Amino acid sequence: MENIRILAIVGSLRKDSFNLQLAKEAEKYLQDKVSVEIIDYSEVPLLNQDIEFPAPARVKEIREKIIKADGIWFFTPEYNHFFPGVLKNLIDWLSRPVSETEGAVLPGKPAAISGITPSMSGTAIAQDHLVTLLSFLNMDIMNVPRLTIPNVMQQLNKDGKLELTASAPYLEKEADAFIAFIKNRK
Repeated sequence: MENIRILAIVGSLRKDSFNLQLAKEAEKYLQDKVSVEIIDYSEVPLLNQDIEFPAPARVKEIREKIIKADGIWFFTPEYNHFFPGVLKNLIDWLSRPVSETEGAVLPGKPAAISGITPSMSGTAIAQDHLVTLLSFLNMDIMNVPRLTIPNVMQQLNKDGKLELTASAPYLEKEADAFIAFIKNRK
């Protein structure tokens, strides 16, 4: 296993969200290749400059994980043609300076984006909005390939859990491409 650390950020906080299941599929595929950690940010408060310095403990912990990560892989659903507000809130925290002397943790970090949804869009619109934000924050975005999976209900097993069928090779292709993308930046 290579010494590459990928941090997965899922745009939904629901315990069995389709995007969390997709992130776990990516983690399973990558388990013998690189280190993957899916972060839980459910306890991150709404951004409020009154509590920015010092940052809440959970925000500090996530910033430290971002600093140590070689790449960030976003898994986002699409809510009303946009990525979720909870994801935006986390990114807002991560876009802020760590302290009055230290900058933000996202600039220059390699990023990949994937998403799965019950609708026909496959999260493409939400991903485009996310790319706009991450570009503004100066992340190093791997734009190709990006994975957009529509009609998730067609890839659920009898228990209602994600069982990638036709989409599995595309997830694997993006995972391998992201490893190469990260290596090219080290």
